[in-house]
Amino acid sequence: MKISVFDSRACVLGEGPLWHPERNQLFWFNILDRKLLTREGDTEMEWQFEDTVSAAGWLDMDTLLMASATGLWRLHLQDGSRTLICPLEQDNSVTRSNDGRADPWGGFWIGTMGFQAEPGAGAIYRYYQGDLRKLFGEITISNAICFAPDRRSAYFTDTPTRKVMKVALDGDGWPDGRAQVFVDLAADELNPDGAVVDADGMLWVAQWGASRVAAYDRNGAFQRAVTLPAQQVTCPAFGGEDLATLFVTSATEGLSDATLGEAPDQGKTFAIEGLARGLPEPRVLL
Repeated sequence: MKISVFDSRACVLGEGPLWHPERNQLFWFNILDRKLLTREGDTEMEWQFEDTVSAAGWLDMDTLLMASATGLWRLHLQDGSRTLICPLEQDNSVTRSNDGRADPWGGFWIGTMGFQAEPGAGAIYRYYQGDLRKLFGEITISNAICFAPDRRSAYFTDTPTRKVMKVALDGDGWPDGRAQVFVDLAADELNPDGAVVDADGMLWVAQWGASRVAAYDRNGAFQRAVTLPAQQVTCPAFGGEDLATLFVTSATEGLSDATLGEAPDQGKTFAIEGLARGLPEPRVLL
């Protein structure tokens, strides 16, 4: 296993890493600075927006579906222009988008939360076949949205609960029954953030404030943890050659100058090689 800094730009709130399987390129967000970031070799690139942006799926070689505080957008990578696909809590100034991921049916799950993490202000939605439908309400900090390789279940968390939930899915990818606790981190006082599932069905969860990404098997049992040189790791995503690299974003938000001085890699984006192998991100179908 090898851990390295993939990108040295320190994000206030790095989030939403997405490996584009056709471009072989990683995209991620600096939410509070309202930026989408990427790199091509040694060339750093970014797009600046007027509102916060947080998560994306890929539509084709040149366009992404991107979630912002006000909607889901088609983003044209060549010129940075965007076209509204559908509003997302557009009339609610309290909330913004947060964690999101494409599902195996070509839908897109997207969570919202309050700008100040107002209790219960957010929700989790699914955009599918032109329709945006609320799945779960009264969410404070939506995170950990990802899907099992067998397409039978989805995972998510409301971070302050310290519980990762699992919900069964029907044949069209809609929740089927009540969500159940899959991993309970309350006893260890760990905060689940973003998550991704590998090709073997292992759930990899970034744990905010604990400087680590931890793996849980299909039964929710802890398997291992990888320590990173950033206190606030936020979200993992598999990419790279053979999808054998785990990319992990992090954040500087709220850290003191002393902490930043002692650990200068806070907020950077990391690459972990030789850990596990992921699955390609599904294309979002409009």
